[in-house]
Amino acid sequence: MSDPIETAIFEKLARVDPKGDNGKSIEPAEVAKALQPEQWQRMMPKVRGVALGLMRQGRLTITKKGKAIDPNAFRGVIRLRLPTADETAAALAALPPATPDDEFE
Repeated sequence: MSDPIETAIFEKLARVDPKGDNGKSIEPAEVAKALQPEQWQRMMPKVRGVALGLMRQGRLTITKKGKAIDPNAFRGVIRLRLPTADETAAALAALPPATPDDEFE
């Protein structure tokens, strides 16, 4: 089952950057408002958390003032965009190595 927040993030990005190659970004609030129009502020921590997880997997880039930020230390206003090939490679390189037990989880 897919996460509705993750789905909403990628649907919004697909609308602004259909080919995923021009670096267009979205605000996390857009995702929160799409999911909970009346109480979108309550969704913001969840949206940011999902975005952070996606960034650590190399599937999303979190930016501030147009530049990718450190996923371990960010605050304030951010935007979300699809990662470049280099950003994806760096995120995947930072992941801990897979163990044989990971195949069965």
